[in-house]
Amino acid sequence: MPLLGLSTASVYPESTAHAFGYASSLGYDAVEVMVGIDALSQQTAAVKQLSDHHEMPICAVHAPCLLFTQRVWGTDPWGKLERSAEMAEAVGADVVVVHPPFRWQKEYAAGFVDGIAALESSTGIAFAVENMYPWRSPSRGAAKRGPTKRSMEMYLPGWDPSEEDYANTTVDLSHAAIAHDDVVEMADRLGDRLRHVHLTDGTGSAKDEHLVPGRGSMNADVFLRHLAAQGFSGHIVLEINTRRCSTREEREVDLVESLAFAREHFVVPAR
Repeated sequence: MPLLGLSTASVYPESTAHAFGYASSLGYDAVEVMVGIDALSQQTAAVKQLSDHHEMPICAVHAPCLLFTQRVWGTDPWGKLERSAEMAEAVGADVVVVHPPFRWQKEYAAGFVDGIAALESSTGIAFAVENMYPWRSPSRGAAKRGPTKRSMEMYLPGWDPSEEDYANTTVDLSHAAIAHDDVVEMADRLGDRLRHVHLTDGTGSAKDEHLVPGRGSMNADVFLRHLAAQGFSGHIVLEINTRRCSTREEREVDLVESLAFAREHFVVPAR
């Protein structure tokens, strides 16, 4: 059975330390550490101490490659990935989640596919490249399926990892919702290269919603059952947005519901 993990991003604006507390008390199997603006998330020793204190394994480290983390651990993108691998090795994680380069990172993007393969070879860590999406302007009314004139390709080599020769990949359901992609079809395209899942949901709008799974239109239940039937054995990490929760109790309700959803629908069929 895959580990059912909690991304530390799921408890923002609470801290990385709070995320470990939630994961431990609510029965998650592991934690994915989002290296971000929380200073503690950038410190390997502190992260390891939290893992030991809560007896909570760390399954993955998310490299600081988001727009708002462009200056975390410096500005050299390859340096960020190397430090992410060092943290992963130190805390016992076997996956680093990474986004494809932005279009303006031309030199980084030009060598990205080969560079990721070289890092995996030298570190022994799986760099699971995550699916992203075209950037679209918000539109009025219901979201339209398919490409729009207002979409912009902001990633190089591209937002769909199934089109590149990556050995390991991540599928994020909220990102797939924005791209209007079918996650079951994406999983089939990736095959055994699918190593990591960000379980969440979306409605197909231009916004990266990261809803509690089941509250959007991505058929997350069908996706989980498909993975189970295919023998998926990677990580399933709940990465939801709880920023609108006004109390700790409200946030806990969303985290409990998300974990229960994963357990209910990832069911390995009897042989």
